[in-house]
Amino acid sequence: MRLVLVLGDQLSIDLSALLKTDKAEDVVVIAEVADEACYVPHHPKKIAFTFSAMRKFAQKLRDDGWTVAYTKLDDPENSGSITGELIRRAVEHDAAGVVYTEPGEWRLIEALGNMPLKTHSLPDTRFIATHQEFEEWAEGRKQLRMEYFYRDMRRKTGLLMDDDKPEGGKWNYDHDNRKPAPDQVDYAGPMQFAPDKTVAEVLALVGARFGDNFGDLQPFWFATDTGQARQHLAHWLKGGLPKFGDFQDAMLNDNRFLYHAIIGLYINAGLLDPLEVCQKAEEAYRAGAAPLNAVEGFIRQIIGWREYVRGIYFREGPDYTARNALGHDRKLPAMYWGGETKMNCVAKSVGQTKAEAYAHHIQRLMVTGNFALLAGIDPAEVHEWYLAVYADAYEWVEAPNVIGMSQFADDGIIASKPYISSGNYIHKMSDYCGSCAYRVQDKTGEDACPFNLLYWHFLDRHRERFSGNPRMGNMYRVWDRMDGARRETVLQEADNFLQRMDAGQPV
Repeated sequence: MRLVLVLGDQLSIDLSALLKTDKAEDVVVIAEVADEACYVPHHPKKIAFTFSAMRKFAQKLRDDGWTVAYTKLDDPENSGSITGELIRRAVEHDAAGVVYTEPGEWRLIEALGNMPLKTHSLPDTRFIATHQEFEEWAEGRKQLRMEYFYRDMRRKTGLLMDDDKPEGGKWNYDHDNRKPAPDQVDYAGPMQFAPDKTVAEVLALVGARFGDNFGDLQPFWFATDTGQARQHLAHWLKGGLPKFGDFQDAMLNDNRFLYHAIIGLYINAGLLDPLEVCQKAEEAYRAGAAPLNAVEGFIRQIIGWREYVRGIYFREGPDYTARNALGHDRKLPAMYWGGETKMNCVAKSVGQTKAEAYAHHIQRLMVTGNFALLAGIDPAEVHEWYLAVYADAYEWVEAPNVIGMSQFADDGIIASKPYISSGNYIHKMSDYCGSCAYRVQDKTGEDACPFNLLYWHFLDRHRERFSGNPRMGNMYRVWDRMDGARRETVLQEADNFLQRMDAGQPV
C-alpha cells in the first residue's frame, strides 16, 4: 500500500493524487502541523478555516470509503511537519511510498523531494494551464502580459466565446468596471455560516494556540465544506454578480464587501472548482441575470489573472520572493499590524483585514500595497505580511501579486510600470478621504495627504530607472515643470514623514 498526501489547500475530491490511487488499498494522510500553521504568523481565521475544512474533507473521504490517517494539531504524537507525519505514517502502515499532488509552494516541493521515502509527484490538474503550456506561451516573449495569456485561456475553455471571437466583440471590459463608490449597496454581502460542532472544536483550539496572532478569530462565518461554498456562490451569483463589475474597484468606510464574491479562499483551498465557478457566472450572463462587463471581469480574475500568476511563480523559481529590484529596505511599520495611524484609508484597510482576513484587490494594491511601495518598505516584509493576514493567501498566488504587481520588486516581469498613485485615486474610488485627519487636496503642509508627498518622493528617488518608461514620462514632465522651491518642500516634507514613521511615531 501507499500513502496519499492531501494538503490543506488540496481539499478537492478530484485531486490527481486521489484519482491515481486505490481507496481499497492506500491510506490518505492529512495533518494539521505546526510548520504549516507557523511559518508566518497566519491570521487566526485562516488557520481555523483551513483546519475546519481539512477535518470535514477527511470525513468526506472516510464516508466515500477511504482509510484516512488524520493528525490533529494537539495530537501528542504529532511530529510538527508534513514530512514528519508522512514518515511516521509510513512506519505505522508499512507503506511502500507516498503519492502526492504538487504543492503550491517551493518550500514544500523541496521538503517532499528530500524525504527518505519513495515519492511520486503528480501535476495539479485543478488548474486550467499546465506548467508546460505556460512555458510555451511565455517562450520568446519580451513581455509576459496577462491580457494575451488570458485570451488563450478563453479560447481553451470556450468561456464567453462566440465561435472563435470574444462575446460582445471585445476581450476585456475593464474600462466599464471603474465606477467610484456608490451611495448605497443593495447586496447583503457574503453568505455567513454558524459554526457547527467541528468548527467549534477548531475555534477553541485556534483560540488557545494562536490567540495572540494578528487578527480576530470571532465572529467566524466562513464556509468550511464544498456544500456550503456552493451555497455561498449561488447567493453571490444572484445578489452580487450583477453589479460586481461596475463597483469592483470601489471602497467604502462602512461596507467591507460591496459586491465582491469572497470566493478566493474557497477556490484556493479546493472547495470550489475554478472552471465550474466561471461556468456558473457565464450561465448567469446567458440567462440575462448579469451584464457582460461584470461576468467578463470576474472570469478574467480567475482564468486570466489567477492562472497567470501561478505560471509566473513556477516559471521564476524559488528565489522569486527574495527579489528587490528597487533596493527598498525600510521596515514594515506597526500600522500594518493594527498600530495607530492617522491615514483613514490604511486604518480602514488594515482594520478590515484584522476583522475578516479579507480585503479586496484595490485595498491590497492601491492602499496598503501602494503605500508600502511609495515608502520603500522591504518587499520581503510586505510579502510575508500579505501571506500571513489573508485567508486566501498561498505563496503561489500571493507572491507574484505582491513581489511583482504590487511592489515592482521583480523589475517589471508582471507590471509594465509601478502601480503607484497619489491620494487622488483613493479619493476618487472611495469615501475614505472625507473622514481622514489629512487633507487629500493638500499637496504640501502639515495636513497634506502622505500619498501626495510620497508619490513625488518615489518618482524623484527612482528617476534614473523610470524616467525613460513611456508610461511614466508624463509624470516626470509634471514634476519637472513644478517650481524648484516647491519640489524641495515636497521632498523635505516626505523625508520628515518617513523619519517620523521610522521612529515609530503614529503617522
